[in-house]
Amino acid sequence: MNYFLSCDWGTSSFRLRLVEAGSLSIIAEEKSGAGIAATYQQWQQTSLPREDFFASVINRQIDILAGRTGISLQDVPVVLSGMASSSIGMVELPYRELPFSLSGADLAVHTFNRFIIISGACNGHDVMRGEETKVAGCVAMLPNTTQEQWLLIPGTHPKHVIVNRHQAVRFQTFMTGEFFDLLSTHSILATSVSNGGTLDDPASRACFTEGVHAGQSDNLLHAAFMVRTNQLLKKIPAGHNRFYLSGLLIGAELKAVPANSSVYLVAGPQHAPLYTLACEALNIHVAAVIDADEALVRGQQEVVLSLQGRG
Repeated sequence: MNYFLSCDWGTSSFRLRLVEAGSLSIIAEEKSGAGIAATYQQWQQTSLPREDFFASVINRQIDILAGRTGISLQDVPVVLSGMASSSIGMVELPYRELPFSLSGADLAVHTFNRFIIISGACNGHDVMRGEETKVAGCVAMLPNTTQEQWLLIPGTHPKHVIVNRHQAVRFQTFMTGEFFDLLSTHSILATSVSNGGTLDDPASRACFTEGVHAGQSDNLLHAAFMVRTNQLLKKIPAGHNRFYLSGLLIGAELKAVPANSSVYLVAGPQHAPLYTLACEALNIHVAAVIDADEALVRGQQEVVLSLQGRG
């Protein structure tokens, strides 16, 4: 296998990357707003088989990549994880119950022509789709130890995944990103925050750190109203105040991390600085920052290789 196609298909977005196997170099990529939800609605208006319709959407993007790169992609495997295996995805697959190996060998996988669809995982009361592939992609970057390792995976619904002996054994989901969006756009707090600040600004960092500590020690429902009083009484600018709200919610999330723990932060450029600063404020040791995109692609390759080994 010289190449594979990595498909990251979210509810409202689509990204397809041509990956050189082994080196995991990204040769080219295509992005669009053709998310899973809209694609599912379009399929419902047709009489085509569901998998065929979704495959046609992907194949159009593959043709664009082939034209741009001059590489024949007709037989290149396409690996999909996340919402592609959901109730509105290409095919609905059952969750893989924990524990699962970070080798990717025992994740639930469905193949359709050249498409390899990875299912999510569950633990009896919590679920994830997509993060299980990122966790599998972290295997090369985690030490070989008998001690538990705590993976933080930020996002709209962040996951804390506990790994032991190269198996994912427990996890929790948090509503951090979604609560931030709801509070900052659809609540009374919306007029008290704005996108005007940057984390490089010392005042923004101070507000963020204050929010982190409040999230750890205060009642969250009370502390959230302080976003409003920060503006009314302290005259804190809305751009800085946004970081207080962000820190408040991240601080509340990080209550779940045991004292004196080390964590591995699996994040992209949007979340890595925020969570790194929050962990620093709370004296949580960040053992390593793992690029979330690299982890996803690496995990997808692990699944392909495991399938080839079974064959």
